[in-house]
Amino acid sequence: MTKVLVVDDSPTEIYQFKDLLESMGYEVITAENGRDGVALAAAEQPDIVLMDIVMPDMNGFQATRQICRGESTSHIPVVIVSSKDQETDKVWGERQGASGYITKPVDRQVLVAVVEKILKL
Repeated sequence: MTKVLVVDDSPTEIYQFKDLLESMGYEVITAENGRDGVALAAAEQPDIVLMDIVMPDMNGFQATRQICRGESTSHIPVVIVSSKDQETDKVWGERQGASGYITKPVDRQVLVAVVEKILKL
């Protein structure tokens, strides 16, 4: 079963992502901050990570960089999912190693399309 790690500090966002992804047959694990997300990515080896940016302790850019450059996690694609929609945010996300960038509020069809596209690569 395909495993998706959702990293977001909003319980509402986590619930919505989890509900959608589980209805599609994915196993979903969650973390509420970047530091826990990095640790969970290393421990659980998900097939893809959906990463928020604005979080306490360690932001999503820092967590994305650690996952994408980590020895045991560099193969895991990270998609940033954020309300930050400036072009500079998207470019910075790519520079950290992100495979995609989706802005909130998330269109369910866009999320599904991006996740499925990246998982097929």
